[in-house]
Amino acid sequence: MAHALVSPTAAAYASGRDIGRTLESARSRVEERFLEGGTVLLSVMDVLNRLLNSLEGVTAALDNGEQSDTGADLRATVESLTALPLTEENRQQALVSLAQTGRDLRKYVSDMQETMRYLRTFAVTVKITGAGLAEFAGFAQEILERIYSGTDEVNRFAAHLDSLDKEVKLAAAFGASVSKGYADTVPAVAAALRDDAAKIAEHRKHLGVVAREVGAIARGVQSKVASTLSALQIGDITRQRIEHVQATLSLLEEFFAGEEGAKLDAGARKRLQNVIHHLTAAQMSDMCVNFQRESENVVTTIASFDHDMREILKLRDQMSGASGESGSNFMRALESSVSAAHEIVRQVDTASRQADQVSQSTIGTAAKLSEAIANIRAVKTDIHYMALNTNLRCSRLGEEGRSINVVTAELRIFAGKLDESADAIVTGLPALEAAAGRVAPATDAGAGLGESLTSAVGNIRSAADMMEKELKVLAENGREVATKIGLLIGKLDFQRDLGEVFARCADVLDEAAGTEVADISDLAEAIAPLDRKIFKHYTMVQERNIHRDIIPACAESAAAPASAEPAKIENDEDLFADALF
Repeated sequence: MAHALVSPTAAAYASGRDIGRTLESARSRVEERFLEGGTVLLSVMDVLNRLLNSLEGVTAALDNGEQSDTGADLRATVESLTALPLTEENRQQALVSLAQTGRDLRKYVSDMQETMRYLRTFAVTVKITGAGLAEFAGFAQEILERIYSGTDEVNRFAAHLDSLDKEVKLAAAFGASVSKGYADTVPAVAAALRDDAAKIAEHRKHLGVVAREVGAIARGVQSKVASTLSALQIGDITRQRIEHVQATLSLLEEFFAGEEGAKLDAGARKRLQNVIHHLTAAQMSDMCVNFQRESENVVTTIASFDHDMREILKLRDQMSGASGESGSNFMRALESSVSAAHEIVRQVDTASRQADQVSQSTIGTAAKLSEAIANIRAVKTDIHYMALNTNLRCSRLGEEGRSINVVTAELRIFAGKLDESADAIVTGLPALEAAAGRVAPATDAGAGLGESLTSAVGNIRSAADMMEKELKVLAENGREVATKIGLLIGKLDFQRDLGEVFARCADVLDEAAGTEVADISDLAEAIAPLDRKIFKHYTMVQERNIHRDIIPACAESAAAPASAEPAKIENDEDLFADALF
């Protein structure tokens, strides 16, 4: 029954207390190592959550770009820009038409100015001819003053037309320059914007795909971290099983020191110690096998993080434009072409303001011309009636008034010519106003285009700023995740230290036990209290099975209800599920 001679090492550990100290060292190390590993894993989980949050920020930036529909803004701008040359050509034609209408009116004004010169000549002739006649002296002066007044009205009329002509020429010259600029720049800028709109959509689509890929990998790593955290239960299970071995050895010491143990002779005590050493060695060996298997799975899972993180960093670099693109966000490059389009819009606004000024000035001039025509007609009427009265007086004077009568008759004839020119001008004024309306259409595309471009530039800049900010956060979180995982791989290499320590403890217990298990069947009743105390410590079915393989249940224990014994665990997952403590 006695076991074989033990080695010197086993003899050194003959005391359960000494073996317990060795086990306590192992237990402390596993507790420290797994606590440290769990802390690092939790920190990795935290930074992974931040990485996923930053990905959500990138996705939000992309969604914001979709909502602002910068691409649609640019496409609408392209359509408006493409229409500018035709719009400016129509405006140029309207200016030409306005200039021609002004020139047509100018001809009638020249006729009126010529007529007024003739009227002044006739009025002076009347004054000279009637110098000897007292009753004509005041009349001649009055009619001359009316002709001077009419001449001033006609000259003001001419000045208005001259001013209008200068404005039209200035607007036409500027418009011609703008029109040439449009021909040189609009097609290229419109094409660039059209290309940029397509690139925005393509770039946004690419970023969305990469963001989803990064998110999928990050969530995969997150899932692995979660499963690794769960698998770290092997550390707590191992710690508990070491404590159970320690408790078994302590209970044996207490039993020997107690009343029941004192009843045993030296041989019985030695046989019981042998069985307990075999029991603890078997528990420790089984624990080592489980620890080896589960910790290898943990380390394998953690090692796979490295590849995942390299993929995340590679995709992150693609998103931030570090792989072949310029270092800045892609959308930033769009601002140059949009700014060029904005310069064109500035020219459109300037041309539109000038055209509007010409239009308003023309409408104002038309109103002044209408007023001037009314004054000229009044002068003509006064001259006509004054000349008619002179004719009547001259008829009464007979031969003495004949010469004055001839001159005043000519005065009436030329005064009538003012009506002909005035009628032509009045007929031409609506055409002048219509031409002015065509110069500055009621709805000018330039204003809307400017607002659209301003909005597009703002949206692009805002999207670029947001994207750069979110990608920067993503890059920082990506680097932190990689660093944390590198640290984790180094800290959770359990086999390097713990596996060796556990195997050494198992060897010590095995050597202390020897090669054969002593027969203690005759001590079953005496050791029953010790058996129950040891058995009560177990939290795993596997521990109980090992125990009963070495120390069969006594009659009292066997009589316990079968329901108290959990069902046999068939696999590792059930084993972990059973090890809830």
